[in-house]
Amino acid sequence: MVRAQPVPAHVAVIMDGNGRWATGKGLPRVAGHREGVKAARAMVRAADAIGLRFLTLYAFSTENWNRPEDEVTTLMRLLEESIYRELPELMSRNVRLRVIGRPTGVPLPVRRGIDHVVHETRANTGLTLLMAFNYGGRDELLDAFRALARRVRAGDLEPEQISEAHVGGALYTDGIPDPDLLIRTSGEMRISNFLLWQIAYTELWMTTTLWPDFGPSDLYRAIADFQRRTRRFGGV
Repeated sequence: MVRAQPVPAHVAVIMDGNGRWATGKGLPRVAGHREGVKAARAMVRAADAIGLRFLTLYAFSTENWNRPEDEVTTLMRLLEESIYRELPELMSRNVRLRVIGRPTGVPLPVRRGIDHVVHETRANTGLTLLMAFNYGGRDELLDAFRALARRVRAGDLEPEQISEAHVGGALYTDGIPDPDLLIRTSGEMRISNFLLWQIAYTELWMTTTLWPDFGPSDLYRAIADFQRRTRRFGGV
């Protein structure tokens, strides 16, 4: 269980290993994605229970569109089903959903479902759940730089005035503190184009556990390890 010390305000998770989990059990990959939804639900409950303020889940990257068409179609259908099904629990737990990523290119039924849940939970004041969907870190930076360039062209901002605060304010995560802890499952040791600006000083925690098998006890273990670390932010 988490030690009696402050928990991180913001935990981000790269949920990896659904397909390998299913393949290892002789099941179709979609079975892994369905189990992954269950793991995400358990993670939201655990994050809410221990008092996290922000939880970001990397649900679907811009690169994931390159997967086989039938898998992408199944993923979209699964998300469309899940987003409506999760709304009652999000409301009962006072969880606010926010989505980060590009809205373009997303199937309309999925977009409508996401927008509906975002709208319905907008006044909730508990845990903020950020779903990174159709998200790419480089795309986010490009969009931010383009927004700042438009301000410069309009005469609203001088290039020399651009600060880290300006960049941060142009990101999808405007108003959200940077993650304190980034968890990645499945044993991969890379960031995979996720929150490239925001994780400059984030603590990393990697595990070989595949996402469908990652449960609340694993989250507690990651946070307990985080609490034992000393964060210097470049200082002594």
